[in-house]
Amino acid sequence: MIGSGALRSRTASNRSSAKVNKPGWSTLRALDRGRRDQHVCEVRERGMTVHDDATADGFPERLPGRFSGSAFRRLYAFAADPEAFVPGGEFAAAVRAELRPANPGAEQPVDSLVGEATAWSSETAKRFQRMGEQTDRDTRRLLVRRAALGCAPLGLASGAWLQWLTSPGTADEPLVLGILGLYGSDVGVGHPGAARGDAYLGLLRQLRASENAAPLARLAGEPRIDDSAFRLPALLLVMSRRPDDFGPELVGADLCLRAVGLPPPLALVRPEVPADWAAIDCSVARDDGPAPFERCRAAADALARPGPEPAARVQAGFAWALATLSDQIEVLYDQLRASLDPNYGMAELMRLRAREGSVYHHQVLLEDRPLAAWLKDCRDDPWPFLDVLARSRLVRPGQSGASPLVNGLVSERGPMFRIFSPDDLTVISRWIDALPARPGPRKAAAAGERASARDTNGPSAAVLPDIRATAVPSEPGPSDLREAYHLLMSRTSSPALRDWSLRYIRGWLARARHRMGPESVPLPPRWTAEGLRPWLQQQHDRHGVEFAQSERAPLPSRDAVVDDAVQTAPLTLIDGSWLQGFTDYKLASSDIGHSLFATYFDELGNGLATLNHPLIYREVLAEMGVVLPPTASRAFADWPGFRDASFELPVYWLCVGRFPRTFLPEILGLNLAMELSGVGGAYRRAGMALRGHGFSTRFVDIHNTIDNVATGHSAWAADAVDTLMSGLPEEPGPGSRPEVWERVRVGYRSLNPPGGLLARSAARRARLTGGRRRPELVMPTTGEYGNV
Repeated sequence: MIGSGALRSRTASNRSSAKVNKPGWSTLRALDRGRRDQHVCEVRERGMTVHDDATADGFPERLPGRFSGSAFRRLYAFAADPEAFVPGGEFAAAVRAELRPANPGAEQPVDSLVGEATAWSSETAKRFQRMGEQTDRDTRRLLVRRAALGCAPLGLASGAWLQWLTSPGTADEPLVLGILGLYGSDVGVGHPGAARGDAYLGLLRQLRASENAAPLARLAGEPRIDDSAFRLPALLLVMSRRPDDFGPELVGADLCLRAVGLPPPLALVRPEVPADWAAIDCSVARDDGPAPFERCRAAADALARPGPEPAARVQAGFAWALATLSDQIEVLYDQLRASLDPNYGMAELMRLRAREGSVYHHQVLLEDRPLAAWLKDCRDDPWPFLDVLARSRLVRPGQSGASPLVNGLVSERGPMFRIFSPDDLTVISRWIDALPARPGPRKAAAAGERASARDTNGPSAAVLPDIRATAVPSEPGPSDLREAYHLLMSRTSSPALRDWSLRYIRGWLARARHRMGPESVPLPPRWTAEGLRPWLQQQHDRHGVEFAQSERAPLPSRDAVVDDAVQTAPLTLIDGSWLQGFTDYKLASSDIGHSLFATYFDELGNGLATLNHPLIYREVLAEMGVVLPPTASRAFADWPGFRDASFELPVYWLCVGRFPRTFLPEILGLNLAMELSGVGGAYRRAGMALRGHGFSTRFVDIHNTIDNVATGHSAWAADAVDTLMSGLPEEPGPGSRPEVWERVRVGYRSLNPPGGLLARSAARRARLTGGRRRPELVMPTTGEYGNV
């Protein structure tokens, strides 16, 4: 028996009978009304007043801090942007209100919640299986498509809520590294198109239901998916953009979804469609490590260890996710059950298509009323129109083959040619064939029975404009580089920090562009179709020659080696931070981004503390007698042993890494310069200096191997540039190959820009004038997930 905690308000037990009956028209009409009434009751149980101006969600128009169904679509699309800025303050409080349990003080232990989730998942999956088993083949095919689409908002983003839980300031913490390892498994680290969401996209493609599935934000416009399906994934994505505020809740929600495993409606789909079900099911391991549930449970236990407050937040995230998922699945179950009656599909089709149809047909009369007027009413209640249509000359009840509506009117010479898709025509024909031979007039439905499920003007229609309005900074940014470095340790941002970061980037790039000519960087002046691999080999040869020439040169003194190690610590301890934006779900398995995420994953040790580069570097510093404060602490940024100039380049890395789409070409150029800089020469020379003074060379040795030009980071960096450039037009202009290549070259030079007075003056001017102006975005034209 399912427990009574997180699912206390559910009515699953009322729907557990084995027999699946086709509901009548009054039942179909009552589905939405019943959900609304239940929601109003839940609101009242929470001590809230339901005003006369309550919407279909049960919330008043003027109630601040709540969300309507349609708002979750907009939030889903908004939060799918890798550069989305989600504000704190009132908006974060509104999100937290969504997580608040209906019965405060009734928290359950995690073990109890896990048992409840697994039992609910198993029992609910059986209900969907029985529904499919008791239908004919054609009806089952319809159910399969509806079920797959109903789970798409969650399935296409499976695991995305972990995307920002790793930050530059926490990249050496074992707890965070464990979460990164789990996330790397979810996105198929190192492989394009290998994320769990990509597997779900493949499922939709097999069902020919993927028209609006990619990029991820496009799914919010899919009319065949109910608003309720966006609630859980939208809030998870929003919370993922503020990990400092919602980290424990995100881990709790993730643990819930791992316990549930394959969403129960997909039990109906799995026997019918061959797909990568091991990838779609987030509870199934994709590597040789522990099962995803065990990994997430370890993270949840570690988060809960400090005390009752974080433990309660993990539990709250789990309970909220389970209750919200259960609500969503029950809505979908109702819809699938209702769709067994052809009337339901026809009613939904009319509701979806009525708006455009009402623009026409003013001269066509049905029962002395213009067809346009009937269609206009369909947007709220299609049932009266279906009664009229069934009695009209357009329909011959029980005989779709003889009905003008699906024959002459939609033929090549008919006035409605191509108005309906083949699937639409199947729905209409099925409805006609199910009509009784002589339908008569029926009693008009009561007003309460005509409640619509879709509230497109809910109470949070202004939520997104408010989000964007808060992006305008109202307070000053960081006062100096040290403060900026400390603030940039976290993924969570503020409008002022975001604006300051953009200004700093533009200033730094203006400095890199200063007096830049064909010979300013070793990159060729033009990119050619042969790509950068031949050039990469030439540079590697050059590094080898330079090392041979300097091999006999005197080594730097011990004090010089220690000073260099200390002054580069603010840089090295955030290794890979220029690529932090490519942990984003849309980018981590994309054609370009998969290798960049894999590089970042390597820099942080593939989720293992023993291979973590910042931790290895701290071991070297400890050998030198230098023990630094934690990187994310203000004490680190204020440490007196650092010179101010030691923060200039690290702050640029931290800033530009936040904008992986806006500055994509520059990041690719910077990444290539960084990964190639030490291979074959500088790392070997540094190793000699360290070894000569008795220090470990492990840090430089590991970089000289993993950055190699054949299979390592340098090769990946060159390939990422080639992938971007090969998809661009050759003709000059914004977004063209010449224009983007010049930006790549500027990014390459930005690793070591000129430092003279005139170059710094150019940077200062750019910071003062260009803070919010964005360069032309580069969006490759191929790929699955907006493959930047």
